[in-house]
Amino acid sequence: MSTPPFLPLIDPTAGPLIRSLALLGPVLIPSSLLSAVLPTLPPASSYYVQTSSTDDVVSLLNNGAEKVIIDLGQLVELSGQLPRERSIVRVSESELEGAKGRLESAGGVLLVSEQAHTPKSLALPNTAVYLQPSQPRAEDLVNAIRSSRPSCFILPTSLLTNGATSSTHLSVADAFLAPIISDRPDGLFPTIVSSAENGTALGMVYSSRESVAEAIKSCQGVYQSRKHGLWRKGETSGAVQDVVSIRTDCDSDALLFSVIQHGSGFCHLPQATCFGELSGLARLETTLKSRWESAPEGSYTKRLFTDDKLLRSKIMEEAEELCDAQSREEVAFEAADLVYFALTRCISKGVSLRDVEAALDAKSLKVTRRKGDAKPKWEAKLGGDVKPESKPTEPVPAAFPESDGAVKMRTVTLASVSPEEKPKLLLRPVLNSLAMIDKVKPIVERVRREGDEGLRAMTKQFDKAELSSNIALPPFATPSESQLPADVRQAIDQAYANVKAFHVAQAETAPLSVETMPGVVCSRFSRPIARVGVYVPGGTAILPSTAIMLGVPAQVAGCKEIVLATPPRPDGSISPEVLYVAQLTGVTCILKAGGAQAVAAMAYGTKEVPKVDKIFGPGNQWVTAAKMLVQNDTDALVAIDMPAGPSEVLVIADHTANPVFVASDLLSQAEHGTDSQVVLVGINLTSAHLEAIEQQIDVQARALPRVKIAREAIKKSLIVLVDSVDEGIRFSNEYAPEHLILHLENSSGAVEKIDNAGSVFVGPFSPESCGDYASGTNHTLPTNGFARQFSGVNTLSFQKHITSQELTADGLRKLGPTVVTLAEREGLEAHANAVRVRLAELSKA
Repeated sequence: MSTPPFLPLIDPTAGPLIRSLALLGPVLIPSSLLSAVLPTLPPASSYYVQTSSTDDVVSLLNNGAEKVIIDLGQLVELSGQLPRERSIVRVSESELEGAKGRLESAGGVLLVSEQAHTPKSLALPNTAVYLQPSQPRAEDLVNAIRSSRPSCFILPTSLLTNGATSSTHLSVADAFLAPIISDRPDGLFPTIVSSAENGTALGMVYSSRESVAEAIKSCQGVYQSRKHGLWRKGETSGAVQDVVSIRTDCDSDALLFSVIQHGSGFCHLPQATCFGELSGLARLETTLKSRWESAPEGSYTKRLFTDDKLLRSKIMEEAEELCDAQSREEVAFEAADLVYFALTRCISKGVSLRDVEAALDAKSLKVTRRKGDAKPKWEAKLGGDVKPESKPTEPVPAAFPESDGAVKMRTVTLASVSPEEKPKLLLRPVLNSLAMIDKVKPIVERVRREGDEGLRAMTKQFDKAELSSNIALPPFATPSESQLPADVRQAIDQAYANVKAFHVAQAETAPLSVETMPGVVCSRFSRPIARVGVYVPGGTAILPSTAIMLGVPAQVAGCKEIVLATPPRPDGSISPEVLYVAQLTGVTCILKAGGAQAVAAMAYGTKEVPKVDKIFGPGNQWVTAAKMLVQNDTDALVAIDMPAGPSEVLVIADHTANPVFVASDLLSQAEHGTDSQVVLVGINLTSAHLEAIEQQIDVQARALPRVKIAREAIKKSLIVLVDSVDEGIRFSNEYAPEHLILHLENSSGAVEKIDNAGSVFVGPFSPESCGDYASGTNHTLPTNGFARQFSGVNTLSFQKHITSQELTADGLRKLGPTVVTLAEREGLEAHANAVRVRLAELSKA
C-alpha cells in the first residue's frame, strides 16, 4: 500500500510553499480552511481533508478530496457509505488496541504518537499508517521518515521550508528524499521525464539531491548532468519545463517528473521525444493543435474549427454510427472518427487531453452517483418514458424541535481541557458548504446559459416577482413620506454620515514614495476597482444598513460602476430604504434579483446586467456558496470580499461585567440564525456571577420573537472559564471572532493585546449593535476564524495598489550590478542583459 514519505498539513499562510508541496503528492487541509486553501493549489492537485462533521464527508469526497480523515465515531456512523481506500481514521495510542477490529473497514489509520510505527509493528498489514507527532523536531525527522517507511509522517507547513534543514525547520526536499536510495557510485537517481499533457515518456535523465531541491523550489525542470553538474532544462534553448508533479517509484530508487514542455521539445534531435515520435491520442492532439493554428481559410479543417453547426453535425453523425456499429473492427473505426471530431471540439475551445483526463479523474472520485438516465429529449427519440426535469428550489426550513427547557450554553473550564481537546473549542458549527456548491451550480449555469431570460424566470420562481427588466437605472425615484417616514430617513442620514466619515478617513490621500537608494525611487499608489457588485439581502426583510456598509466605501473609493443586487418585492419594486441609500451612495445600477442567481449575473454579466470585477456582501448559504463558486472560475475573473460564514461573537467578561449587558450581547448574535455561535470567556467569575449571566440569557431569550432560533444557536455555543485576562485574550486570539466585545475593568487597555478579530467593541456602552448600524465601522466582517488572515470590508477593499519605480542614470549605475548578479545566479540571462545594455550605453557617455 503506497503512501507518500510525508503529508503536509497545509495552512493558508504557507504561501509559495503550497505550490512546491503540491508537486510531491497529496496535501492535507483542515475542512475549516478548505475555501481559503483550495484556490491556492495548482489545478488537479491531490488533497486530503480532515473533518469533524459527518454530514460533510460524502460531499468532500464527491467534490474532489482523495481521502478524508475522520474519527472512530464517524467511521461507525458512515459504515457502508465510503470506499475503504478513501478513509483514514484518527486514533490515539490509547484507543488503538481496542479499535483494531473497526479499523479494518478503513484504508488508513492516523496515529497521534511520538513513536515510529509501521503497518507491521501495529499488526495492520493491509492498512496505510500515518504518524502525527505532537511535538516534531526538525533535526530528527529525516531519519524518522526513512526508518518508518512505508508509514507516512504528517507535518505542519510551519515546520517546513524550501531552504536548508535547520534546528527549527525541515527542508521539503530532505523530507521527500528521505527514503530514496541510489545504487550508483555518484549517488544520482534515474529519472523518467513524462509529458503531463498526454502521459508520454519524453526521456530519461538523472537527478541529484541538489537538483531535486531546486526543482521543488522553482517548479521548473532541473536535473543533474553527469558531465556538467546542475542542468536547468531550457536555460539556453528556451525549451523550459513547468513541473506538474514529482513521484518516487515503488522501490524508492527512481523518480518520475511529470512536466509541461515548452519550446522546441525535450529531445536535442528534431523529434517529440527521445524515444521517437508521438502516437495515438497524443499525436492526434498535436496534429489538431497545429491545424488549429495554420489551417488555411476556407479549408475543411478550418471550417471544423470555426463552424459550430458543421462540427456539431459531424459529432452527432459519428456518435450515431458508433452506436450502430456491431463488429469489433466497425466499433474501433467509428470510435476513432468520433474521438477525432470530439477532440477537434476540445481544441477549438482551448481544452486539452490533460483537461479531459482531469475531468475523468474528478468524476472517479465521486462516491455517490446520479441515476444516469438520458436527458428527456433523447429518451423521447428512443421511445422511453420522459420525466420532467427537476429545477433547483430554495430549501424549506426544518421545523424547530419544541422545547421549554432553559436556554443555556455549555460551560468548560479551560485549565481542565486536555491539549488534544482545546482545538475543538475553536471549531464553529460546520456548514455543508461543498454540498451547497453542488446545489448552486445549476442556478449559476442557468444564468450563464439563458442570461436575462433565465434570471427573470428565477426571480419569478424564488421571489414571486414578474419583471419586465432585471435592472433599474438612476435617477431612482425619491421615496415619499409615507414610504419612508422622517425618523427612518434621519436615522439613515446619520448612519450614512458616520460611516462615510470613518471610511473617508481610511482613504489614502497621496502616493507612497521612497528613495530606496540614491537615484532609485519606488512608489505605490491606489486606484479604485472599476466595477463592483454589492449584495444586499432583502425580499421580505429590509436591510438598509448593509446597503450603507457596502455602498459608502465603494463611493468613497471612487468606483465607477456600483451594481447593487437585492431581491425585489412581489410587485417588482425595491424597498424604499434600500432605494434611498442607493441614491445617497451613487449606485449606478440596481439588480432586482437575489440569491445565487444575482451573484452569477454580476460575476458573468448579461445583456442587461453589467459584469463586475469584485463582489461584496453577506447572504444566506446559497449566496455564500455562489460567491465561492464564481471566485474559483477563471471564466468569471471576479474576486469576492472574503470567505463568509454564520455570524458570531465572543464576549470577554470579568467581575465588573453587567450580566444584563453580557446576555444581551450574546443574544444579539444568537438570533441571526441557528448556525450562529456565541462564546463567553469568563475571567475568574464567581459562581453567583456566572449564574446571573446564565439567568439573563434565559430570561432575555424567552422575550425575543426569534427565541426558537436563538435557542438552537445557544445549544451550539460555549462559556469558557479562565483565570486571567491574558489567558482569556489568548483564547480569543486563537478563536479569531467576527465580533469581540470587552466587558473588562480596563477594556481600553486590553485592546493593544488583540491580534485577531473582525471588529472590537470596547466597554459596557459599546454594544455590537452600534457597529452593525451606525457608529461608523463596517459590519461586513470575516467569520469562521478568517479574522486571522482577513480584514473586514473597508475603503481599501474597493481599491487595488499599483507600484512603480523610476531610476535615474546614476541610480542604474549603482543598482545595475546587483541586478545582473542576481539574474545570472537565477539563470535568467535576458533579465541580466536588459541591464547590461543600458550600463554599456551609459559607459560611453
